[in-house]
Amino acid sequence: MPVGDRRYDIDWLRVIAIGLLLLYHTAIGFQFWGVMIGFIVTNKSWEGLWIPMAMLNVWRIPLLFFVSGMGVCFSIQNRNWQQLLKERISRILVPFVFGVFVIVPIHMYLRQFYYQQPMKYYADSAHLWFLGNIFVYILIFMPVFFYLKKNKNGKIVTSIKKWLSTPLGLLPVITAFIMEVILVNPVTYELYAMTWHGFFLGLIAFFFGFCFVLSGAVFWNMLLKWRWMFLTIAALLYTWRLLQMPAKVPEIRLVLESNFWIFSVFAFGYKYLNHPGKALRYLSEAAYPIYIIHMIFLFLGSILIFPLNMQVQWKFVLVLVFTFTGCLCFYEFVIRRVRLIRPLFGVRK
Repeated sequence: MPVGDRRYDIDWLRVIAIGLLLLYHTAIGFQFWGVMIGFIVTNKSWEGLWIPMAMLNVWRIPLLFFVSGMGVCFSIQNRNWQQLLKERISRILVPFVFGVFVIVPIHMYLRQFYYQQPMKYYADSAHLWFLGNIFVYILIFMPVFFYLKKNKNGKIVTSIKKWLSTPLGLLPVITAFIMEVILVNPVTYELYAMTWHGFFLGLIAFFFGFCFVLSGAVFWNMLLKWRWMFLTIAALLYTWRLLQMPAKVPEIRLVLESNFWIFSVFAFGYKYLNHPGKALRYLSEAAYPIYIIHMIFLFLGSILIFPLNMQVQWKFVLVLVFTFTGCLCFYEFVIRRVRLIRPLFGVRK
């Protein structure tokens, strides 16, 4: 499998990761502490909802960073560094800046309206912090990545392929993440947004995502062969963590759990999702702008639905449906059809 071959499973995982992000952010609105991180929250919490969310929380953001590094590995096959930089400026930096100064202030206004606070303009990266990080990683690693591309038959690339051909080759990957938590010592492992922990964790995942694709079929076949072992270890570590709640779990164990979930996701995605389709073509383009705008529709749904007199479980379902439907409709009838604004949401003209 040459590096340049289209990998539909990675496209699917990007779409699924954005979907999980919407699910996760909706769930925060049903936790009492959500208000402390800038969310609109319902008066009655649904604490049991956080059990599956706690499983997602240790790997959903690292997964996106891995996938982003993989995307760069595919992109540079037919581009020089100037073309890559130009593309990433248009696809990442422009939507990031537009989002900071236009999109984020809108959902900030909605939050202020709900809590009857003074209406003030806030330009902030908020949920778009991820895009800022990705653009910085590209600038940092671009010389390294193009060197590896130029010397794809050299000793370094050959060593990477050999090293990642067995499960033991994943030990340096895991070790890098362990060293990150030891050196950075995050207050909370799952707090990625706008922290040095999130920055360095993303940096590591981005780099190894590139290496995973660079390694070719030998790496992916290894994941496929050992997929049940990865899944079993991840499930056991999660179960162990559940049994200890609400006690704080050591960060090193969270690193192990996170990585084994991610290896499992890649392995099963490679086996079952590597096929094209109309749904993938549509959702692959829609996922990015939906990520940019989803907080607006999440907060709109919260404002409309939270005051209703119904069970908290139904409120969750309604807010989730409202958010997904609102985002898809706005993408389909506005972003997709208005040519001038497409670049502001990272969609090609």
